[in-house]
Amino acid sequence: MREFNEYYEWHVAKKAEYMAEALQKKHFIVEIAKTKEEAKKILLSMIPEGSSIGLGGSQTVIHLDVLDELRTDKYNLIDRYSSKYSQPPDYHFTAMRESLMADVFITSSNAVTQNGELVNMDCSGGRVAAMTYGPKKVIFVVGVNKLVKDIEAGIQRCYEIAPANAYKEGHYTLPCVETGVCNDCDAIQTETIAGRMCNYLSVILDAYKFPGRLNVIVVADEIGF
Repeated sequence: MREFNEYYEWHVAKKAEYMAEALQKKHFIVEIAKTKEEAKKILLSMIPEGSSIGLGGSQTVIHLDVLDELRTDKYNLIDRYSSKYSQPPDYHFTAMRESLMADVFITSSNAVTQNGELVNMDCSGGRVAAMTYGPKKVIFVVGVNKLVKDIEAGIQRCYEIAPANAYKEGHYTLPCVETGVCNDCDAIQTETIAGRMCNYLSVILDAYKFPGRLNVIVVADEIGF
């Protein structure tokens, strides 16, 4: 368990500054938050009232405790966690398609490289699709635990966290859920099996196109996975 002391706080603050500088060099719009509470305030300040909002599956966003606010009448939330999207044949597929046309898309990133690239691995592809094209604004919330050396290390991190993601999404029959370690499985989706998690790889190299569209809130703490 991590120890909250002056050394930890110094280290995560330095890592947050490093990440922010690397992302800014790639023309992402970047804000640094010292805590998840501050990150929540920054996130809400970036969303105009009346906006339609899509969500990528993200424990980081869950940890911000922001969903109740987004579910109010201030916004039009396309709520992938709602029972409306949880039953067959949708399995939140409809929510993700609607999110591609949202005003704002909120998510995290599986990894941020030291060079300022965002690396992500998806099961269905809806999250990485919205990151790259569709929503008018994308807001990434990332903790310093997402920082990796390079794209290769980012891909490796995606596989390392795949078992936790598989368990979170209810893919209980996958080998990685049984072992806790990625097995590079060959699990085909059926009516009774959710199928392999690691199907779509995305690397966002920079934010040169559509200036202001890609926004990152860097949290000076370990948040999400």
